[in-house]
Amino acid sequence: MAKDKDLDFVEFIVKAIVNKPDDVTVARQVDEMGVLLSVKVDPEDMGLLIGRQGSTAKAIRTLARIIGMRNNARVNLRIEEPEGGRGPVAAGGKTKNVEDVMGELDM
Repeated sequence: MAKDKDLDFVEFIVKAIVNKPDDVTVARQVDEMGVLLSVKVDPEDMGLLIGRQGSTAKAIRTLARIIGMRNNARVNLRIEEPEGGRGPVAAGGKTKNVEDVMGELDM
């Protein structure tokens, strides 16, 4: 379990960010390039995980690399795109924009 500190850390952070933490899976793969953590979340949570212009995903990647450096490993994070394409789609078949989502949240 001590070797999987990076996996436990990323899983904890991602579950704290998303709306459906039960749907979060993090897989760890080790090869000659280092450690690869693959994250899968519910398609509706992709926007929360990635953040505006990828800022949340970038921050998680940075933190995972810091954890890896402390354990003498090169850690990379891959966010798996869900099957069926990208993000939530509005009733008319077009992709939702920020205003549509905020309207649904009554903000």
